[in-house]
Amino acid sequence: MEYQALHSHFWVSGTFWVFVAVAIFAVLAGRKVMGAVGGILDDRTRAVRAALDEAAQLKAEAEAILADAKQKQAQAAEDAKQILANAHTEAQRFAAELAAEADATARRRERMAMERIEAAETTAVKEVRAAAIDIATAASAAILRDTVSNDTDASLIDHAITALPKALRG
Repeated sequence: MEYQALHSHFWVSGTFWVFVAVAIFAVLAGRKVMGAVGGILDDRTRAVRAALDEAAQLKAEAEAILADAKQKQAQAAEDAKQILANAHTEAQRFAAELAAEADATARRRERMAMERIEAAETTAVKEVRAAAIDIATAASAAILRDTVSNDTDASLIDHAITALPKALRG
């Protein structure tokens, strides 16, 4: 027996039509499956794209925060340098004020010491003069007591009285 399918037309056989039915089913079912798979892939693509957009936005925010932090750090460093410079200047000014104040205090103390020394010298000179006057007076009194008698004393008094108007005019 000879196989008929080899001698007849292919569209006449049932195998051809089964193949056609399976192909149509595959195309129709494939569209549905591919549509569902495509939808799933589109959803996944949208989710990945949203995640990438969010990551890009977060990256931009992080870069902005980093730039702000670097700017604040630079500003803080500049402020610290300024504070140190001001502190150094203030310390120098304070040291100069203390030196001037110490110098003024030393001059004031030196002046007070010199005034005390002058006062002590003046007092000492007055005391020496007073002692000299006392000694001279005592010596004069002793000399007068020893050398001047009552008669000489009376003549000296008379002479002083007569010379007084002349001394007052002249």
